[in-house]
Amino acid sequence: MTVTDLALMDRVQLGLGEGFTVITGETGAGKSLLIDALGLVLGVRADPGLVRHGASTARVEALFDRVPEPLIAVRELSTGGRSTARLDDDAVTAAALAEQIGPLVEVHGQHDQQRLLDDRRQRDLLDAFGGHDAARSDIATAVDRWRANRSALAELAIDPRELARRLAILEHEAAEIAAARLHPGEAADLRARLSAAQHAEAIARGSAAIREALAGEIARERGGRAGREGGGAREATGIAAREARNIAQLDPRFAAVAERLAGLEAELADVAGDIRGLIEDLDHDPAALAAMHERLSLIYSLQGRYGDDEEAILAYGARAREEAERLLGLDDEREGRVAEGAVLLSDVGRTAGRLSDLRSVAAAGLSASVGQALEGLGFGPDVFQIAVGRRPALADEPAVEVDGDAVAFDATGIDEVAFQLAPNPGEPARPLAKIASGGELSRVALAIKQVLAAADATPVLVFDEIDAGIGGRSADPVGRSLWTLARDHQVLCVTHLPQIAAHADAHFQISKRERDGRTITEIRPLDREGRIVELAHMLGGANGGAAALAGAGDLLDRAEAWRGALAAAS
Repeated sequence: MTVTDLALMDRVQLGLGEGFTVITGETGAGKSLLIDALGLVLGVRADPGLVRHGASTARVEALFDRVPEPLIAVRELSTGGRSTARLDDDAVTAAALAEQIGPLVEVHGQHDQQRLLDDRRQRDLLDAFGGHDAARSDIATAVDRWRANRSALAELAIDPRELARRLAILEHEAAEIAAARLHPGEAADLRARLSAAQHAEAIARGSAAIREALAGEIARERGGRAGREGGGAREATGIAAREARNIAQLDPRFAAVAERLAGLEAELADVAGDIRGLIEDLDHDPAALAAMHERLSLIYSLQGRYGDDEEAILAYGARAREEAERLLGLDDEREGRVAEGAVLLSDVGRTAGRLSDLRSVAAAGLSASVGQALEGLGFGPDVFQIAVGRRPALADEPAVEVDGDAVAFDATGIDEVAFQLAPNPGEPARPLAKIASGGELSRVALAIKQVLAAADATPVLVFDEIDAGIGGRSADPVGRSLWTLARDHQVLCVTHLPQIAAHADAHFQISKRERDGRTITEIRPLDREGRIVELAHMLGGANGGAAALAGAGDLLDRAEAWRGALAAAS
């Protein structure tokens, strides 16, 4: 990971290997700033105040050795608050960055330890240990189906007077639309006919001219001689067709011409007939015109209330009929929903009961495993317990019957899960939230993480202030636990305890110094001699002398001896 112009870091490069890595340094040197930098490439919200004074942009680049191909994540932050992100060479949003990088890294801090006090978090951890994903999905589905039916039943609870009012309205609307006997396109046809009637005289004059031109029909109607002298186009075409047929008897090439002319004559006759029919259909009767106006007004009135055209009005009427029929059958539907609700609630009870049985079995296993891990962290035997209980339903609360009791439920089942600790011999176990100190909570969180590590696919685990509240006596077991956890994960830990740092596979020191009148943060890897000096400072402060150096060397020796003994035993 390379960090540029972030707070006190002008340019810091950190190469992390496999196993357990610790970062140590004096207070204020910037240990947690590295965690902030990592958070930026994890897509967390960016704070423009992190940009180094005098710089315009801060940049964090992280290379993940992902299988099958490495992945480069980049986040840049400007003083103006603008944030940009890239994955390899592609520009992405911070949300996309979180989606892609989030599954690779899990950060644990004091906030995460406090989450352990939440009973919902405890239940989720128990389910993760037991592998209850399918059972959790089943109960969520069962409860969703029951809730959907209950919502539908609630919608059927209509006041009788309101039901009667709605029925009357729907029946009136459906009857009004049915009585209108609408046809799609009827309004457009009426408008066209009324427009034609309004211009009937002009249409008649024009039509007469067309008929005169086609066949001389007007002249014949007036007693003229257009049939023989100055006839219309149809008669002229007929004469031409007859002449073409006569010529075709002499020259067959004219047969096609005669056929085409005969076709034209027939077509002109059809056109003349169509025009005659259109003229005859013109509405001149005042009563008929009034009826059309009244019909069009009715359609417009229906459009204003039920839809933009005839199709929409008819569809509204169909829906009104269907809804009226549904309301008439409301009692039957309500009875059906009540019966279905009883079946669905019974299914919730059975499904929740199966999950509860699984949780009881898993609680025994997780209690034993975490208890064993806690023994390695300095606790006595049998200090950790998991209670799986059920909350009785209130009088007005939905409930399922379990073993004869009315039990409350939700989409996660019927169980209340409580992690309990009994750190003092002879005292009963009590919920973590009521008894655990900060140091005890840190070790319980670490023990649970260690137990769940085998099922955790997250490759990188980061612990920030895991040692909060932990004293020297408890620190060595914590260091051993982190080293063990790092056999299956890459583990990065920020710590101030030398007992934890001594167990690391790699050790980095963060420090501040002044350069060109500016304070900068540096980070450097430590060899064995450097580690002894750093551990001595952590043991005895900046003035740690020979005794502190000897103690630091002893810490490293004991950590290495412990690892050697493990290797020999395996």
